[in-house]
Amino acid sequence: MQFPSDYKYSKEHTWLKLLDNQQALIGITEFAQSELGEIVYVDLPSIGKQFKKDEVFGSVEAVKTTSDLFMPVSGEVLEINTKLKDNAPLVNTAFFTDGWMIKVKLLDNTETDTLLDAKSYESLVN
Repeated sequence: MQFPSDYKYSKEHTWLKLLDNQQALIGITEFAQSELGEIVYVDLPSIGKQFKKDEVFGSVEAVKTTSDLFMPVSGEVLEINTKLKDNAPLVNTAFFTDGWMIKVKLLDNTETDTLLDAKSYESLVN
């Protein structure tokens, strides 16, 4: 399993990649997609919507189940990954790259300090 060191992780199995000190990409981890199985649909929020840390921002539907997506930090949605509308399995095959879900503007930069680093997240899932 991959645990890129330049990403931060939540206990709810989302990752956050800082683009700068104001913006980040968010997706689900390799562990999360492997537990869900084949993802067939991703429900993402509208651009401009704001979420607090730990709020549900969308869901993923797999062949066997549906799972909520939890915000790792408070943020405002700047962009959604439109590729997922027609190609939801990207979340299974490119979870850390083309399978990202939303791009957010951070509303509280200090919240990234509450996330796990790669080693801590790897310990959590192993």
